[in-house]
Amino acid sequence: MTTVLIDYDSGNLHSAEKAFQRMAAEVGAGDVVVTSDAEVVARADRIVLPGDGAFPACHAALTGRSGLYEAMVEAVEVKGHPFMGICVGMQLMATRGLEYTETPGLDWIGGTVDRIAPTDPTLKIPHMGWNDLVIDAPHPVLEGISTGDHAYFVHSYQMQVDDPAQLLAHCDYGGSITAVVGTENRIGTQFHPEKSQAAGLRMIANFLRWQP
Repeated sequence: MTTVLIDYDSGNLHSAEKAFQRMAAEVGAGDVVVTSDAEVVARADRIVLPGDGAFPACHAALTGRSGLYEAMVEAVEVKGHPFMGICVGMQLMATRGLEYTETPGLDWIGGTVDRIAPTDPTLKIPHMGWNDLVIDAPHPVLEGISTGDHAYFVHSYQMQVDDPAQLLAHCDYGGSITAVVGTENRIGTQFHPEKSQAAGLRMIANFLRWQP
């Protein structure tokens, strides 16, 4: 079994690679590789799409690599392989993003990515640091994770989900901030599980065992 972390020059993948490799070894989930090779993505059993930076730049980098975007979409949509999006990788699951300019997303989760607008003007943007999760719906990847567990966020934009059933967890930052979304064989986290200590590592382990 192989899990791939897609490398499309959107952030430092070192900490994510180490966290996924550690948990794969603990749960017997096979190999974890970082790759920008479309053929490797096509053969993978599980796919992780990280992402740091702006939505349009990440979308352009992902679609601009020969065959990479297409291999990912086929593996997830046609073959039904488990998928996890992290940070901007999660945001790219939405219908569209409004950061700088309107940019299409994967449309795997109906919704729009827009700038965070806290009701409390003293709250700074980006939303950065630790925040408490509120679990909205049960999911196998959230097993063992409870309301009040901490996760590490760094972002200025968030996904507004059209279907409340696809919102699995949120946090509060002058209003509700989408934290976890999911549908079918796809799940996304706005926070960085690889930086979220026990809760994040538990979520990674759950994803590596998940059979949608």
